[in-house]
Amino acid sequence: MRSRRGALSEVYDLLRSEIIAGVFDPGAQLVELVLAEKYGTSRTPIREALRRLEQDGLVERGERGLRVRTRSPEEILEIYEVRIYLEAMAASTAAQRRSDFDLIRIRRAQETMDDTSTDDPAAMAAANRAVHETIWAASHNGTVVDLLTRLNNHLTRYPATTLKTPGRWPEALQEHWAMIDAIEQRDSARAHDLARDHMTKARELRLELYRADPSA
Repeated sequence: MRSRRGALSEVYDLLRSEIIAGVFDPGAQLVELVLAEKYGTSRTPIREALRRLEQDGLVERGERGLRVRTRSPEEILEIYEVRIYLEAMAASTAAQRRSDFDLIRIRRAQETMDDTSTDDPAAMAAANRAVHETIWAASHNGTVVDLLTRLNNHLTRYPATTLKTPGRWPEALQEHWAMIDAIEQRDSARAHDLARDHMTKARELRLELYRADPSA
C-alpha cells in the first residue's frame, strides 16, 4: 500500500508533468473530483498537489477556482526582469566563491551541452539548464538557487526553446564559455555583465517566439 506521502508525490509529479507537456491548456479548470477520478486516487492528494503547484507558479486561482496558469507577454517580461538580475548575481557570486570542484562541474556540464544533438530540442534545453544550475550552485547562495529554480518552473509552461532560433545555439555556447572563463578568472564584474547580456537575449527571443505563436 502506498503511503500518504508517496501518493501525494506521485500525483504531484503526474499533474506537474502533464501541465508542462500541455495536456491541460492554459486557463483550464482543475477540479479536484475530476482529477481524482483521472488519477485513481482520493481528493486529498489532489488538493495537496494543487497547493504545491500553486506555490510553484504552475497553477493560479481564477473566478471558478484553481486553473492552469495562463501565459502572457507581460508575464514573460516579469519573469525575465527578475531572472536577468538573479542570473547575473549568481554568475558574479560564483566568480567570487567557486571552488575548483565547482569549476570542474560547470565545465563538464558545458562540454555535455557542446555535444548535445541539435535535433533534440528537449535535450538542448535540458543541457542548457544543467549549465546554468551548476553556475547557480557555484554561487553557494541557497536563496538565489531556490528563487531561480522557482522562476524556471514558470518558464516550463512555455515549451518552445529559444535555443532553436536560427543561430542561437552556437551563440549560446560561446556566451557560456565566456561566462565560464570569467568565473574561472574570478572576474565577478565580467561574469555579471556576461550573464546579464546572455539572459537579456533570451528574453528578447522568448518574446519573439510568443508573438509568433502564443501557444509555444
